[in-house]
Amino acid sequence: MSTLTPAQSQWLQLCERSLRVEQKHQYCNLKGKTQFFADFMLQQVEAPWLNTLNAPISNRLKNIYTLYPLASVAERKAFVQESWQHIETLREALRPRKVYTGDQVIKKEAFAQQALMEKSGISDWRDVPIQFVKSIGPKLGETFAKVGVSTVGDLLTYYPRKHLDYSQCTRISALKVGDMATIWGTLYRVSTYSPPGKPQLSILKLVIRDGSGRLTLSLFQRGNAYMRRQMQNRFPQGAGILVSGKVKWDKFSKGLTFENPEYEILDAVDGQQDNPLDGESSTLHLGRIVPIYPLTEGLNIKWVRRAIYNALQAYSSKIIDPFPRDWRSRLELMPWGEALYHYHYPDNLETLQVARQRLVFQELFFTQLGLQYRRKQRELHAPGQVLQTQGKLAQAFLESLPFALTGAQERVYQEILADLRRPEAMNRLVQGDVGSGKTVVAVLALLEAVEAGYQGALMAPTEILAEQHFQKLFQWLLPLNIQVELLKGAQGAKVRRETLARVASGEAHIVVGTHALIQDKVEFAKLGLVVIDEQHRFGVKQRATLRDKGLKGKNQQPEVLSMTATPIPRTLALTQHGDLEVSSIDELPPGRKPIETQLIRPAQRQQLWSFMRQQLEEGRQCYVVFPLVEESEKMDLKAATVEFEHYRDEVFPNYEVGLLHGKMKPAEKEAIMSAFVKHELHILVATTVIEVGVDVPNASVMVIEHANRFGLAQLHQLRGRVGRGADRAYCYLVADKSSDIAKERLKIFTATQDGFVIAEQ
Repeated sequence: MSTLTPAQSQWLQLCERSLRVEQKHQYCNLKGKTQFFADFMLQQVEAPWLNTLNAPISNRLKNIYTLYPLASVAERKAFVQESWQHIETLREALRPRKVYTGDQVIKKEAFAQQALMEKSGISDWRDVPIQFVKSIGPKLGETFAKVGVSTVGDLLTYYPRKHLDYSQCTRISALKVGDMATIWGTLYRVSTYSPPGKPQLSILKLVIRDGSGRLTLSLFQRGNAYMRRQMQNRFPQGAGILVSGKVKWDKFSKGLTFENPEYEILDAVDGQQDNPLDGESSTLHLGRIVPIYPLTEGLNIKWVRRAIYNALQAYSSKIIDPFPRDWRSRLELMPWGEALYHYHYPDNLETLQVARQRLVFQELFFTQLGLQYRRKQRELHAPGQVLQTQGKLAQAFLESLPFALTGAQERVYQEILADLRRPEAMNRLVQGDVGSGKTVVAVLALLEAVEAGYQGALMAPTEILAEQHFQKLFQWLLPLNIQVELLKGAQGAKVRRETLARVASGEAHIVVGTHALIQDKVEFAKLGLVVIDEQHRFGVKQRATLRDKGLKGKNQQPEVLSMTATPIPRTLALTQHGDLEVSSIDELPPGRKPIETQLIRPAQRQQLWSFMRQQLEEGRQCYVVFPLVEESEKMDLKAATVEFEHYRDEVFPNYEVGLLHGKMKPAEKEAIMSAFVKHELHILVATTVIEVGVDVPNASVMVIEHANRFGLAQLHQLRGRVGRGADRAYCYLVADKSSDIAKERLKIFTATQDGFVIAEQ
């Protein structure tokens, strides 16, 4: 509630009396015999309470009376008239008003929205169609639908991707290149012109002054002479203007300007309307911390801000907090409705952080609640079977290996054994770096299932990887009389029919395959354990389909063990895999040779190619990865299809070079990878399609072009394609001009090969 104090009342009367005297004296800038009017008014507008009450008016009045002594009589007259308007605005702001609480209806739009909900039979404000929000309508509603916003609930949770702090005003003389800044000033000069030879392009040149300096702003618009006049009329000379954006140096005016600025006309002269651009006030777009939203074609940032503001005004009284008051008090959480408002339109950076904390907590809380509910339902309605064995097969397998388990492998194996002994179905994720020995641990679990009288299944994302797993398991388990079968799409009808029969009869102990495992014709006699490699490459339904091929006729499900070579931090694992138990193999086998990783410049490619030839002559193979499949006009990046021809015809004409990318048909990709595995190809030019599921021990060199364009996780996975054999491996990052963030990313990557350290970063 604003209250007019005696000091404020006296201030208003004093300013009004001074303005009347200046008008009577024909704007001669005299207050008395010894004092100037402008100096006196500058003293008055320095009052601290004025800046707190209304910073824009405070700053504008300071600008007026800084410029007043230099102004003409006509300009002084306009300044005095403008001052009267500001004084009246301040008097209005200081009048007592009724303050509405959060439990009361705010503004008449809320009543209209209530009637709409009752008429439409909508009980929850979150389900109200977005087109009924003030300022949206059906046409703009269709545009919002492109970004997944169709209801009020969607709109209020359409969070900003970032905020820009335009709340602090800066004097023009204090601006620095590169700063994000906001200035208040006066339009000192306004002109338009068209560049030579471009009559349809108009450039509006604004010269802005604030008493400390001047700044030139250039705005571009297409149109004829009439449109140029209309454009110029929007910016009346002498009007106040607020500009925010990134400061840069203008080589044409040889002074400071703003890059892609946002601006508002704050006031006008000669009775013209304020802000003729769109009729909106500066309260949502400038002079504050403003939200920046993801956009799509046809969606204007100001429309989004206005729509969200209107929705908050109309529905804030209907937002019921899901957390009790004592919870919020104990956890120091802002109420939900307040958090939504202050995250979109924060008063300051501290309020923004508190609002964000509340929204993040709520999202995490309900995510975890849903995951725990799903886990509990699985335990109640789909229990597993107790796999109690003496571990003879597992022990025999361990004794046949030429190496001992690492401490991490042993720990994870014991965690899996504990799961298999419980009546609840196992649902565990094993994460470990490339070469950490996840497959060995998975085989141990499969042997436990086989010894207990069940079958095991291992599903891989590609046929190449499935075949590699099959070959490895076949060699390892043949001495133990374990029947391992391979099931994939590219199989002859007779072979496939015979394989399916052995799986259905139970003759096949372990079945390795791709998506072919989840087809309707595949039936298991007694599936007890499912292992899913690179589990993130499969959808939820695909994983569930394989699990449902378990014990038919019984209300039980097989044990599920998932594997991933993409380590993630424990905190992130809780959000992504809250319904899973997570085990980490965070130790590599002793004696494993590190992959030599180097960052090189494009000018060093000749030396790199010489080194690759040396490796090829020694019988090794190489990968060369590019970020694009084909050339793009928008990005100056090398493309795999173009560079493939360059490598094949010019750089390595004496070697076999293959091309692999995501736009190829599955059969083509499988054929290329098969040729590379068989050493029929010496160099594989590819995109990130080789990121996972490729195991070629003979490959020793990985070259990543435009490495600064890749994320840390991608770089780590690509580097993991080499160093899988006994020979020393090399990873070369070719990077050109990089941002500071990209440089830091590459610095981290070259400094460590620990996937868990990289994941934390």
